[in-house]
Amino acid sequence: MNSSGSDINIKPLLDYFEKYLPLEEEEKGVLEELFHEKRVRRRQYLLQEGDVCTHNTFVVEGCFRMFLVDEKGKEHNLQFAVENWWIGDIGSFHSEEPSRLYIEALEHSVVIQIKKEDQLRLFVDFPKFNRIFRVFTENALVSAQRRILQNISSTAEERYLDFLKRHPDFFNRISNVQIASYLGVTPEFLSTIRKRLAKP
Repeated sequence: MNSSGSDINIKPLLDYFEKYLPLEEEEKGVLEELFHEKRVRRRQYLLQEGDVCTHNTFVVEGCFRMFLVDEKGKEHNLQFAVENWWIGDIGSFHSEEPSRLYIEALEHSVVIQIKKEDQLRLFVDFPKFNRIFRVFTENALVSAQRRILQNISSTAEERYLDFLKRHPDFFNRISNVQIASYLGVTPEFLSTIRKRLAKP
């Protein structure tokens, strides 16, 4: 259930933005006005295939995965998101076309969301946020490019080790099945890799 902006715990979002640029009181106030809280149950979807992604979503508590289902019914994980991460189908959000993706909560979660029209208003009225959003969009593009390069030039074991290095906190919260899907291997193959690496 969404609560009004004045009821939400905006502090995690303020702390996130202030890592990039300090905020004035007026800027903090407009964030409280334009962002809204949503509590999400485990296995509940924020987005399903065929829907338009109408919100940009910041994770306050919990864990999500974004995935594609292919024509054979197989799931392919594209992204995970935990506290202080953003998640959404950027293509659908900007084009307003139906998404091919799903976003599912892996835990009971709390998010803060902003609608597209409110985000555009934020950019016009407070250009500082335009700069901040551009930075994290660029970071997301860098991450996506790194993953594409890994998929065409690295072994499954190398991809797993890189994932472990970059996201050590994920392993207590995301199942081996989900990690294997993200890495593009079967759970059995991932188990084989982990056993081999565990040997002295």
